[in-house]
Amino acid sequence: QVTLVESGGGSVQAGGSLRLSCLVSGVPDSNNCMGWFRQAPGKEREGVATTYRNGGGKYYAHSVNGRFTVVEHKVDNTLSLHMTSLKPEDTAMYYCAAGVDRDGLGCPGFRRTDFEYWGQGTQVTVSS
Repeated sequence: QVTLVESGGGSVQAGGSLRLSCLVSGVPDSNNCMGWFRQAPGKEREGVATTYRNGGGKYYAHSVNGRFTVVEHKVDNTLSLHMTSLKPEDTAMYYCAAGVDRDGLGCPGFRRTDFEYWGQGTQVTVSS
């Protein structure tokens, strides 16, 4: 059974930092890409940061590049998202996901259809 459980969300003032964590269990080795997506009220779910598993490349949305860092921790089977210099526009529900990138485009391109496993989400609220 595959489970992805996010934690670490909360409320923070603009300029602050948060660290999200995703506890990963049962994801098949064939799932070569993991990442974080977010969805704000009234908006579509968008990719934030992805990484190929086992030391592969990392990719960031333009809006978070330089502020967010995604890290896969093999020791404790977690995927973290370190968020700094947070802005009110970062307010959203953040989801952890795992999937299979078969053509080298899905992971860098945050192609949602490649991601078959999703967590329930953790809320991040940034106030001005």
